[in-house]
Amino acid sequence: MAASTTRRSDERIETIRRRWIFRHPAVIRAAHWINLACLAVLLMSGLQIFNAHPALYWGSASTFDAPLLAVTNDETAEGAARGIVRIGDHTLDTTGWLGLSTAQGQSTGRAFPAWITLPAHQDLATGRRWHFLFAWAFVINGLVYLIYGIESGQLRRRIVPQRDQLKHLGDSVREHLTLTFPKGEEARRYNTLQKLSYLVVIAILLPLMLLTGLAMSPGFNAVLPLPALFGGRQSARTVHFIVTNLLVLFTLVHVALVLVSGAWNNLRGMATGWFVIETTKTSYPGKTSDPRKSR
Repeated sequence: MAASTTRRSDERIETIRRRWIFRHPAVIRAAHWINLACLAVLLMSGLQIFNAHPALYWGSASTFDAPLLAVTNDETAEGAARGIVRIGDHTLDTTGWLGLSTAQGQSTGRAFPAWITLPAHQDLATGRRWHFLFAWAFVINGLVYLIYGIESGQLRRRIVPQRDQLKHLGDSVREHLTLTFPKGEEARRYNTLQKLSYLVVIAILLPLMLLTGLAMSPGFNAVLPLPALFGGRQSARTVHFIVTNLLVLFTLVHVALVLVSGAWNNLRGMATGWFVIETTKTSYPGKTSDPRKSR
């Protein structure tokens, strides 16, 4: 399916050709949206679980007097309550966001505010049930995506960078920084930076998220000694928290780029599979291509 638009001026004619291409198969689209729902619930329920003990350590034991990070609250010299985040020896005032927030008109001392946790009120048991349910849904969805991607060749074609693309990694970074996006036939495939970022998420961050989550499960540790892989259960919890933040950062950047590079076209592509690419052809009807004929 194709359509064209012509723009004329005194010196040139630009013909813009819009062509519909089928970009995302149904399994990839379904896995994408299921993944989004799972990660949203996992994030919110995970923050609920973190609120039960809002501090991170390294090693096998909790060193309560020297956490790597702690989200808590205290009082100022004037006696006013404030939320704080401690990172090593540094303290940040995070009142209203972390450590101390307002819920139903009252200031509440909790690490993450009610609007971003599941459930909103403090309930560790319910948070864990939500987390475990959607963790397994996330794993099953991921396995379906991987099996289909490998069998169909989608992973190799769409996610693994080609040699010619790796040579232009610097150009891809520069284009993203200047918000210059591929046009025409180049828009058919993901660019180098896209492929590398998706590959890091699929091959490194998500497996790390799964392994560190299992490492915190006493029942699973009876089968495999995963905590030792990360230097202890508390280390696994800290890595889990760091990877969560990296995935949130990736998602925010991903959504921002979807919006600025053509929100409707990108969303339609992931909802229906159909994506529009544009090619522009410029002609100069008043000029001849042979300079000898213009003498």
